[in-house]
Amino acid sequence: MAHDLDTALAGISGILVTPYDEAGDVAPVKLTPILDRALAAGVHMPVVNGNTGEFYALTTDEACTMVREVAALVDGRAPLLAGVGRGVRDACRLAKVSAEAGATALMVHQPPDPFVSPRGTVDYLKAVADAGDGLPLMLYLRNDTMGIAAIADFCAVDGVKGIKWATSNPLKLAAAIDACDPSLTWVAGLAEVWAPSLYAVGARGFTSGLINVWPERSVAIHTALTSGDYAKANSLIADMRAFEDIRAEEQNGANVTVVKAALVAQGHNCGPTRPPSAWPLTASQQKQLNAFMIANGLT
Repeated sequence: MAHDLDTALAGISGILVTPYDEAGDVAPVKLTPILDRALAAGVHMPVVNGNTGEFYALTTDEACTMVREVAALVDGRAPLLAGVGRGVRDACRLAKVSAEAGATALMVHQPPDPFVSPRGTVDYLKAVADAGDGLPLMLYLRNDTMGIAAIADFCAVDGVKGIKWATSNPLKLAAAIDACDPSLTWVAGLAEVWAPSLYAVGARGFTSGLINVWPERSVAIHTALTSGDYAKANSLIADMRAFEDIRAEEQNGANVTVVKAALVAQGHNCGPTRPPSAWPLTASQQKQLNAFMIANGLT
């Protein structure tokens, strides 16, 4: 089934967890009820191999397994965004496998190498685009310090359709939007809490890890933002902010931990997170999460 990628990018990019079995191996079938609930709630585009999916804790073989299996679970019901990254050969291999699996587009993680040049990043993106057999690219921008000119060069690579803006700098986002092709979609990449601020300068759509646990709330926030009702969006965000505040603890090291702990409370044991992510929650964190889950009827 063909899907409108522009509409999906301006919607909710729901970053799926990576479940593990008792032996610690990836167990994608455990996503079935989580994915079904998210799609039924109206989440626009599931994302496999994103950061909430512990992308950097997976081997490339495991990431290939995840995209193949999640594509089968989605089964054409929605567009699928597939994360790719790490060294250029791993990224290209994963791009090829993602295209073969039926992904709609590729989300290219910003290269984590300690020696990254802007022009080298352009070459990296071109290689991934070639390996992905023409699939559109969504750039995952977590560091905007390379400057607007370099960002414009990234966005000018053939096949780039969107940018997941994951820095807390709305003014630089506004400058980047002005410098680039107006047809690009700039997605609020810091989840629901930052979505209103980034929407105000031109972002559309947002990423979400909350969709694993409470997709209905994510969809309600998106609906409010789409209609321009910032007061309602902020009210809805206020009621889920405690979830994101716990995720941000331990230098953001509890980010996925909180999501997986919440899933356990809902009867979906997706296994622990892998080091260096924090696991398990501290007693204080667990108490806060329990209160949040009970207050919102999520257990």
